[in-house]
Amino acid sequence: MFILCIFITVFLHELGHSFAAKLFNIGTKDITLLPIGGVSRLESLPEKPKEELIVTFAGPLVNIALAFITGLFISFPATSEEFAQELSTGVNASNFFLNFFIVNIILAIFNLIPAFPMDGGRILRALLSFKFERHIATKIAARIGQFLAMGFILLGFLYNPFLIFIGLFVIMGAQMESKHADSKYSLQGYKVRDVLMKQYSTIDAGEPIKIAINLLLDSQSKIFLITEKNEPIGTLNRDQIIMALSEKGENSVIHSAMNKNLIYLDVETLLENIFELVYKNKNNLMLVMENNELVGTLDTENLLEFLLIKGVK
Repeated sequence: MFILCIFITVFLHELGHSFAAKLFNIGTKDITLLPIGGVSRLESLPEKPKEELIVTFAGPLVNIALAFITGLFISFPATSEEFAQELSTGVNASNFFLNFFIVNIILAIFNLIPAFPMDGGRILRALLSFKFERHIATKIAARIGQFLAMGFILLGFLYNPFLIFIGLFVIMGAQMESKHADSKYSLQGYKVRDVLMKQYSTIDAGEPIKIAINLLLDSQSKIFLITEKNEPIGTLNRDQIIMALSEKGENSVIHSAMNKNLIYLDVETLLENIFELVYKNKNNLMLVMENNELVGTLDTENLLEFLLIKGVK
């Protein structure tokens, strides 16, 4: 029962992020609960410091509010010895709310540690962004997080090995966030027209899956544009081809396996503004339009190749 309450608490924490994001017209794709916490997948990330601060702090604020409300109904032990004795008996009916109070305090404190990928790292980045450019603020926050992570690892060797895991988790999170910020910064000044692919493979929606299999084997393409009467109606990637082959056979119609959610981009759109969109649609093909005409496509692999070439130059 108590474990269920912890998961509900984590869910409410993530729901706090989602509701705050909705204030700025940012939707939430889904909320995933994991043994080590939860993840809210937002449709986009808030760019303005004030918005990021509100959205990020909303999660820990839920835990603080739950702890405050629970604390109103708790008769706290008078001494630290009584407090320790109360907790040593495990979770039971008499100390259920006390344990629930402590869990929310721990979740709030842990998430407010100023290090990526915790909320505290994003809060620190948002505060720094009031003074510095976002990518610089990200790098500063990442360095601070890595410094704290080294402290966790050192304490882990001295006291609790679990702190080593937290330290490594923070280091990896900080590196990913810093790399993400560098990539986005490198795209400044470039537009979709600078990276679009003018050559792409198309397949008619009425063709069998075996046609897509042959194209997959005979070409470098991994994602195909699906058309009907020469008009784009969907996309089909390698994973969808393999799944259709496994579940329906090679003679099944492509129309039944394709992704029908098309994403359109204008050639004049700045790459830095659609970086998250492209990154979150790794297995999809985006259609690039100019004056309502299809002039090319764009996928994550092409954008990463562009960043790689820029890095070499």
